[in-house]
Amino acid sequence: MNIINDITALRNSLKSEQPIAFVPTMGNLHAGHLALIKQAKQLSDCVVVSIFVNRLQFLPHEDFVRYPRTFDNDCRLLSELNVKTVFAPNEKILFPTPQEFLLALPPVADTLEGAFRPGFFRGVATIVLKLFNIIQPNLAVFGKKDYQQLHIVREMVRQLNLPVEIVAGETVRAADGLALSSRNQYLNEVQRAEACNLYQTLLQIKQEIISGCKDFLTLQKNATNNLVQRGWKVDYISIHKRSSLLPAHADDVDLVILGAAWLDKTRLIDNLEI
Repeated sequence: MNIINDITALRNSLKSEQPIAFVPTMGNLHAGHLALIKQAKQLSDCVVVSIFVNRLQFLPHEDFVRYPRTFDNDCRLLSELNVKTVFAPNEKILFPTPQEFLLALPPVADTLEGAFRPGFFRGVATIVLKLFNIIQPNLAVFGKKDYQQLHIVREMVRQLNLPVEIVAGETVRAADGLALSSRNQYLNEVQRAEACNLYQTLLQIKQEIISGCKDFLTLQKNATNNLVQRGWKVDYISIHKRSSLLPAHADDVDLVILGAAWLDKTRLIDNLEI
Protein backbone atom coordinates (compact mmCIF):
# COMPACT_ATOMS: atom_id res chain seq x y z
CA MET A 1 0.00 0.00 0.00
CA ASN A 2 1.32 3.40 -1.00
CA ILE A 3 0.77 6.24 1.47
CA ILE A 4 1.23 9.45 -0.49
CA ASN A 5 1.13 13.04 0.77
CA ASP A 6 2.19 14.95 -2.34
CA ILE A 7 -0.01 15.78 -5.32
CA THR A 8 2.68 15.31 -7.98
CA ALA A 9 3.74 11.97 -6.52
CA LEU A 10 0.13 10.84 -6.42
CA ARG A 11 -0.51 11.77 -10.06
CA ASN A 12 2.68 10.03 -11.14
CA SER A 13 1.70 6.86 -9.30
CA LEU A 14 -1.72 6.82 -10.98
CA LYS A 15 -0.59 7.58 -14.56
CA SER A 16 -0.98 4.03 -15.82
CA GLU A 17 -3.99 3.10 -13.68
CA GLN A 18 -7.44 2.70 -15.22
CA PRO A 19 -10.09 2.74 -13.99
CA ILE A 20 -9.53 4.58 -10.71
CA ALA A 21 -12.09 4.22 -7.94
CA PHE A 22 -12.00 6.88 -5.24
CA VAL A 23 -13.37 6.88 -1.68
CA PRO A 24 -12.99 10.21 0.14
CA THR A 25 -12.88 10.05 3.95
CA MET A 26 -11.94 12.16 6.95
CA GLY A 27 -10.32 9.13 8.56
CA ASN A 28 -11.35 7.49 11.84
CA LEU A 29 -12.51 4.62 9.69
CA HIS A 30 -15.31 2.30 10.81
CA ALA A 31 -17.33 -0.48 9.20
CA GLY A 32 -19.34 2.02 7.18
CA HIS A 33 -16.22 3.37 5.49
CA LEU A 34 -14.88 -0.12 4.97
CA ALA A 35 -18.10 -1.17 3.23
CA LEU A 36 -17.69 1.72 0.76
CA ILE A 37 -14.09 0.70 0.12
CA LYS A 38 -15.08 -2.92 -0.44
CA GLN A 39 -17.71 -1.70 -2.89
CA ALA A 40 -15.08 0.35 -4.72
CA LYS A 41 -12.76 -2.67 -4.89
CA GLN A 42 -15.49 -4.61 -6.66
CA LEU A 43 -15.53 -1.92 -9.34
CA SER A 44 -11.79 -1.40 -9.84
CA ASP A 45 -8.42 -2.93 -8.96
CA CYS A 46 -7.09 0.56 -8.30
CA VAL A 47 -8.76 2.12 -5.25
CA VAL A 48 -7.60 5.44 -3.85
CA VAL A 49 -8.75 6.38 -0.35
CA SER A 50 -8.17 9.92 0.87
CA ILE A 51 -7.80 10.81 4.53
CA PHE A 52 -8.21 14.51 5.20
CA VAL A 53 -10.15 16.38 7.89
CA ASN A 54 -11.52 19.26 5.86
CA ARG A 55 -11.55 22.49 7.83
CA LEU A 56 -13.80 24.15 5.22
CA GLN A 57 -16.84 22.09 6.20
CA PHE A 58 -16.70 22.83 9.93
CA LEU A 59 -18.42 25.86 11.41
CA PRO A 60 -16.38 27.86 13.96
CA HIS A 61 -18.22 26.30 16.93
CA GLU A 62 -18.05 22.72 15.62
CA ASP A 63 -15.67 19.88 16.42
CA PHE A 64 -12.83 20.36 13.93
CA VAL A 65 -10.16 20.31 16.66
CA ARG A 66 -11.53 17.29 18.54
CA TYR A 67 -12.69 15.34 15.49
CA PRO A 68 -11.16 11.87 16.02
CA ARG A 69 -7.94 11.33 14.10
CA THR A 70 -6.69 7.71 14.03
CA PHE A 71 -4.31 7.64 11.09
CA ASP A 72 -2.18 4.65 12.08
CA ASN A 73 -5.20 2.45 12.73
CA ASP A 74 -6.86 3.70 9.53
CA CYS A 75 -3.81 2.63 7.53
CA ARG A 76 -3.82 -0.78 9.21
CA LEU A 77 -7.46 -1.32 8.21
CA LEU A 78 -6.80 -0.15 4.66
CA SER A 79 -3.78 -2.42 4.37
CA GLU A 80 -5.91 -5.39 5.47
CA LEU A 81 -8.29 -4.55 2.61
CA ASN A 82 -5.37 -4.39 0.15
CA VAL A 83 -6.11 -0.79 -0.78
CA LYS A 84 -3.58 0.28 -3.36
CA THR A 85 -3.16 3.98 -2.53
CA VAL A 86 -3.86 6.25 0.44
CA PHE A 87 -3.74 9.98 -0.24
CA ALA A 88 -3.12 11.77 3.06
CA PRO A 89 -2.19 15.39 2.36
CA ASN A 90 -1.78 18.05 4.99
CA GLU A 91 -3.51 21.42 4.80
CA LYS A 92 -0.51 23.14 3.19
CA ILE A 93 -0.64 20.65 0.31
CA LEU A 94 -4.35 21.11 -0.40
CA PHE A 95 -4.46 24.80 0.55
CA PRO A 96 -1.09 26.31 -0.36
CA THR A 97 -2.84 29.69 -0.26
CA PRO A 98 -6.15 30.61 1.42
CA GLN A 99 -9.06 29.01 -0.45
CA GLU A 100 -10.76 32.11 -1.84
CA PHE A 101 -12.40 30.31 -4.78
CA LEU A 102 -15.51 28.60 -3.43
CA LEU A 103 -18.42 27.08 -5.31
CA ALA A 104 -21.80 28.80 -5.37
CA LEU A 105 -24.33 26.07 -4.66
CA PRO A 106 -28.02 25.71 -5.58
CA PRO A 107 -30.80 26.48 -3.08
CA VAL A 108 -31.06 22.84 -1.96
CA ALA A 109 -27.71 23.30 -0.20
CA ASP A 110 -29.36 25.80 2.16
CA THR A 111 -32.05 23.36 3.31
CA LEU A 112 -31.96 20.51 5.85
CA GLU A 113 -28.27 20.23 6.86
CA GLY A 114 -27.49 23.49 5.11
CA ALA A 115 -30.07 25.38 7.15
CA PHE A 116 -28.42 24.32 10.41
CA ARG A 117 -24.82 24.26 9.17
CA PRO A 118 -24.53 27.26 6.84
CA GLY A 119 -21.58 26.95 4.47
CA PHE A 120 -21.15 23.24 5.20
CA PHE A 121 -21.94 22.04 1.70
CA ARG A 122 -19.84 24.76 0.11
CA GLY A 123 -16.90 23.36 2.06
CA VAL A 124 -17.79 19.80 1.08
CA ALA A 125 -18.24 20.62 -2.60
CA THR A 126 -15.00 22.60 -2.74
CA ILE A 127 -12.88 19.83 -1.23
CA VAL A 128 -14.54 17.11 -3.31
CA LEU A 129 -13.94 19.10 -6.50
CA LYS A 130 -10.30 19.64 -5.51
CA LEU A 131 -9.83 15.93 -4.84
CA PHE A 132 -11.51 15.01 -8.12
CA ASN A 133 -9.13 17.35 -9.94
CA ILE A 134 -6.11 15.89 -8.16
CA ILE A 135 -6.98 12.20 -8.41
CA GLN A 136 -9.03 12.25 -11.64
CA PRO A 137 -11.00 9.13 -10.72
CA ASN A 138 -13.33 7.33 -13.07
CA LEU A 139 -15.76 6.67 -10.24
CA ALA A 140 -16.23 7.72 -6.64
CA VAL A 141 -18.20 6.02 -3.88
CA PHE A 142 -20.24 8.07 -1.38
CA GLY A 143 -22.42 6.69 1.40
CA LYS A 144 -26.18 7.20 1.53
CA LYS A 145 -25.93 8.04 5.24
CA ASP A 146 -24.94 11.56 4.19
CA TYR A 147 -27.91 11.67 1.83
CA GLN A 148 -27.97 15.38 1.04
CA GLN A 149 -24.21 15.37 0.49
CA LEU A 150 -24.60 12.52 -2.00
CA HIS A 151 -27.31 14.47 -3.83
CA ILE A 152 -25.21 17.64 -4.01
CA VAL A 153 -22.10 15.82 -5.21
CA ARG A 154 -24.14 14.10 -7.91
CA GLU A 155 -25.57 17.43 -9.06
CA MET A 156 -22.14 19.07 -9.03
CA VAL A 157 -20.76 16.31 -11.24
CA ARG A 158 -23.75 16.51 -13.60
CA GLN A 159 -23.86 20.29 -13.90
CA LEU A 160 -20.08 20.75 -14.20
CA ASN A 161 -19.79 17.86 -16.69
CA LEU A 162 -17.18 16.07 -14.60
CA PRO A 163 -16.13 12.66 -16.00
CA VAL A 164 -16.77 10.86 -12.71
CA GLU A 165 -19.43 8.25 -12.03
CA ILE A 166 -20.92 8.70 -8.55
CA VAL A 167 -21.74 5.38 -6.89
CA ALA A 168 -23.96 5.25 -3.80
CA GLY A 169 -23.18 2.95 -0.89
CA GLU A 170 -25.88 1.75 1.50
CA THR A 171 -25.86 2.91 5.11
CA VAL A 172 -24.20 0.46 7.48
CA ARG A 173 -25.96 0.07 10.83
CA ALA A 174 -25.25 -1.37 14.24
CA ALA A 175 -27.39 -4.28 15.41
CA ASP A 176 -29.91 -1.89 17.00
CA GLY A 177 -30.22 0.17 13.81
CA LEU A 178 -27.98 3.12 14.66
CA ALA A 179 -26.21 4.38 11.54
CA LEU A 180 -22.45 4.05 11.97
CA SER A 181 -20.66 7.37 12.33
CA SER A 182 -17.35 8.60 13.66
CA ARG A 183 -19.25 10.90 16.00
CA ASN A 184 -21.02 7.97 17.68
CA GLN A 185 -17.98 7.59 19.91
CA TYR A 186 -18.87 10.91 21.55
CA LEU A 187 -21.90 9.18 23.12
CA ASN A 188 -21.76 7.85 26.66
CA GLU A 189 -23.31 4.48 27.52
CA VAL A 190 -26.77 5.87 28.27
CA GLN A 191 -26.80 8.07 25.19
CA ARG A 192 -25.63 5.19 23.01
CA ALA A 193 -28.55 3.08 24.19
CA GLU A 194 -30.95 5.92 23.34
CA ALA A 195 -29.34 6.81 20.00
CA CYS A 196 -31.06 4.04 18.04
CA ASN A 197 -34.40 5.81 18.57
CA LEU A 198 -33.63 8.26 15.78
CA TYR A 199 -33.63 5.34 13.34
CA GLN A 200 -36.68 3.81 15.02
CA THR A 201 -38.53 7.11 14.62
CA LEU A 202 -37.76 7.26 10.90
CA LEU A 203 -38.73 3.62 10.55
CA GLN A 204 -42.11 4.33 12.18
CA ILE A 205 -42.76 7.15 9.68
CA LYS A 206 -41.82 4.84 6.82
CA GLN A 207 -44.22 2.17 8.02
CA GLU A 208 -47.06 4.67 8.36
CA ILE A 209 -46.49 6.01 4.84
CA ILE A 210 -46.39 2.50 3.42
CA SER A 211 -49.66 1.84 5.27
CA GLY A 212 -51.23 4.73 3.36
CA CYS A 213 -50.77 7.84 5.53
CA LYS A 214 -50.20 10.92 3.35
CA ASP A 215 -50.35 13.59 6.05
CA PHE A 216 -46.63 14.25 6.00
CA LEU A 217 -46.75 17.36 8.17
CA THR A 218 -48.47 15.48 11.00
CA LEU A 219 -46.04 12.58 10.70
CA GLN A 220 -43.10 14.98 10.95
CA LYS A 221 -44.64 16.85 13.89
CA ASN A 222 -45.47 13.69 15.84
CA ALA A 223 -42.02 12.22 15.25
CA THR A 224 -40.36 15.42 16.43
CA ASN A 225 -42.52 15.56 19.56
CA ASN A 226 -41.76 11.92 20.38
CA LEU A 227 -38.02 12.51 20.21
CA VAL A 228 -38.25 15.72 22.24
CA GLN A 229 -40.13 13.83 24.94
CA ARG A 230 -37.24 11.35 25.05
CA GLY A 231 -34.77 14.17 25.67
CA TRP A 232 -33.60 14.92 22.14
CA LYS A 233 -33.14 18.36 20.61
CA VAL A 234 -34.45 17.98 17.07
CA ASP A 235 -33.13 20.02 14.16
CA TYR A 236 -35.45 18.42 11.62
CA ILE A 237 -37.50 15.37 10.74
CA SER A 238 -38.57 15.90 7.14
CA ILE A 239 -40.00 13.96 4.20
CA HIS A 240 -38.63 14.84 0.75
CA LYS A 241 -38.54 13.68 -2.84
CA ARG A 242 -35.49 11.54 -3.45
CA SER A 243 -34.83 12.93 -6.92
CA SER A 244 -34.77 16.63 -5.99
CA LEU A 245 -34.72 16.75 -2.17
CA LEU A 246 -37.63 19.18 -2.37
CA PRO A 247 -40.33 18.77 0.30
CA ALA A 248 -42.62 15.90 -0.61
CA HIS A 249 -46.29 16.16 -1.56
CA ALA A 250 -48.95 13.55 -0.92
CA ASP A 251 -48.88 12.24 -4.50
CA ASP A 252 -45.08 11.80 -4.60
CA VAL A 253 -43.77 8.24 -4.57
CA ASP A 254 -39.95 8.56 -4.60
CA LEU A 255 -39.55 9.56 -0.97
CA VAL A 256 -36.80 9.82 1.62
CA ILE A 257 -37.21 10.66 5.30
CA LEU A 258 -34.32 12.67 6.74
CA GLY A 259 -33.59 13.46 10.35
CA ALA A 260 -31.03 15.29 12.45
CA ALA A 261 -31.13 15.61 16.22
CA TRP A 262 -28.93 16.12 19.24
CA LEU A 263 -28.30 13.94 22.25
CA ASP A 264 -26.69 16.40 24.63
CA LYS A 265 -23.67 17.67 22.65
CA THR A 266 -23.66 14.98 19.95
CA ARG A 267 -25.51 15.55 16.69
CA LEU A 268 -26.73 12.50 14.81
CA ILE A 269 -28.19 12.29 11.30
CA ASP A 270 -30.00 9.50 9.51
CA ASN A 271 -32.37 8.82 6.63
CA LEU A 272 -34.60 6.15 5.16
CA GLU A 273 -35.68 5.79 1.56
CA ILE A 274 -39.21 4.69 0.70
